[in-house]
Amino acid sequence: MSTDRSKIRNFSIIAHIDHGKSTLADRLIQRTGGLTEREMSQQVLDNMDIERERGITIKSQTVRLEWKGYTLNLMDTPGHVDFAYEVSRSLAACEGALLVVDAAQGVEAQTLANVYQSIEHDHEIIPVINKIDLPAAEPERVKAEIEDIIGLDASNAVLASAKSGIGIEEVLDAVIDRIPAPGGDANAPLKAMLVDSWYDPYLGVMILVRVMEGVLKKGQQVKFMQAGTTHLIDRVGCFRPKLTQLGELGPGEIGFVTAQIKEVAQTMVGDTITDAKKPTATPVPGFKEVQPVVFCGLFPVDANDFEKLRESISKLRLNDASFSFEMETSAALGFGFRCGFLGLLHLEIIQERLTREYDLDLITTAPSVVYRLQLSKAAGEAEAQVIELHNPADMPDPNRIEEIEEPWIKAVIYVPDEHLGAILKLCQDRRGIQKDLTYVGGRAQITYELPLNEVVFDFYDRLKSISRGYASFDYEQIGLRAGDLVKMNILVNNEPVDALAMIVHRSQAEARGRHMCERLKDLIPRHLFKIPIQAAIGGKVIARETIAALRKDVTAKCYGGDITRKRKLLEKQKEGKKRMREYGNVSIPQEAFIAALRMGDES
Repeated sequence: MSTDRSKIRNFSIIAHIDHGKSTLADRLIQRTGGLTEREMSQQVLDNMDIERERGITIKSQTVRLEWKGYTLNLMDTPGHVDFAYEVSRSLAACEGALLVVDAAQGVEAQTLANVYQSIEHDHEIIPVINKIDLPAAEPERVKAEIEDIIGLDASNAVLASAKSGIGIEEVLDAVIDRIPAPGGDANAPLKAMLVDSWYDPYLGVMILVRVMEGVLKKGQQVKFMQAGTTHLIDRVGCFRPKLTQLGELGPGEIGFVTAQIKEVAQTMVGDTITDAKKPTATPVPGFKEVQPVVFCGLFPVDANDFEKLRESISKLRLNDASFSFEMETSAALGFGFRCGFLGLLHLEIIQERLTREYDLDLITTAPSVVYRLQLSKAAGEAEAQVIELHNPADMPDPNRIEEIEEPWIKAVIYVPDEHLGAILKLCQDRRGIQKDLTYVGGRAQITYELPLNEVVFDFYDRLKSISRGYASFDYEQIGLRAGDLVKMNILVNNEPVDALAMIVHRSQAEARGRHMCERLKDLIPRHLFKIPIQAAIGGKVIARETIAALRKDVTAKCYGGDITRKRKLLEKQKEGKKRMREYGNVSIPQEAFIAALRMGDES
């Protein structure tokens, strides 16, 4: 029998990275007796090594807790902007949220982004000021910040320290007292939202669901409304945090189901699950297909590892349907895959998981975004074409391109006053348009519109190094805009190197090209002939460096005699070098590629 609705509370925890969200989740599980002391480990809900090492949550997790006769469903959500859609679906499954703010750091950019999403879902938000036992803690200042920046009443904020276990019971009581019980009619047709899914090697795809209306039972035939597929439910349950099987899930409850599904790609986050025989009339609102934003090529360092890479990527895709891949070949790097990711952190995580879990050495080409190209009408075509470009090497003939559009973002940066000038210069250099600059306490809040192309390289790293780690950054996409963009080729010995091609803004092409040529000059070893390295836009060379030839001493065997003998030998060598330059092959070592691609944008 499903739980009494008035005794259910569904809530999530929202916070900026490193404000103690996962530690608070641990304490709540421990205090409600979800796990014994012996079974506890740090960051119970972060079960990937990478999550624990970096202190970030990548996959949202859920756990059912019992406290004073109430059932509390806790959704631990990712805090990073790359996973914003996952966060929005997790928030849609709840009625309230704990807003965790570090008592020393105060409100930061991602706290804001997720709080606004939570407010849009009409949530009851409980501020929790964490880490109050730190020497640098200033709970009163942080309360004032929450009221000034977010506009939430923080007078009854819960003061806590998740690490020391202070205020944990107060947090649980606040959840019961202040978060409303879920609605929903048990007799209505089944309507459940698919919050998340992952692959379990024993049970197949496990699906996290929030039942809105009706009842979800074992043995029921269900339909996924967006995917259009039907499945038979063979297991229903919840996590406490250990997997517990149940007979059914009623309205307002959060749990998991399995239905012998083999691929995560069939279970789209945000989909509506309904009864196949008696479907609901309207799906849960807010569904959208996740689109990759950043693309890059992944190539094995050792060409023999290609099959292993194919297998590993396919296995990872079982667990993470939000990245896409297709095969591609490069003259310089051989066979590999062009992969699409939700953002830079997502790219790093997938790359790191491939390296660690599957023991692969990879080369990653410079990340690029999706451009939209308006082409002029070709002979015999009824209308002009619009194409999407994922890989700069596939750029069509420039004469046919009418316009190139690139994605733009709106970025909100929080930074202490002393670093403001350097941050503004960084944004200006990256073609940013300043929209707003306000002060909150002792920190500046800057709003900029920036091209995503300028952000995907190393913007975040530069931001952190300029501000000594104090700046926090959050962004959202605001659509496509036309720009004066060109494809820049790198030619080594007059041969274009496809893996180094990139799309840049015309105003920055020369600086970027010169920088790349200088770097390659240091990386490519000298040969017996001169090697020109050029950066070119179409047929126009915009930067050039020359690697000097190694010189073999051909006159060593002449011990004297007439100068004409030496000259004859030198002339002969000159002829040979000329011929060599025409036909000689330049071998670019793998390390040079890796270094050039990795540091592609430190101009």
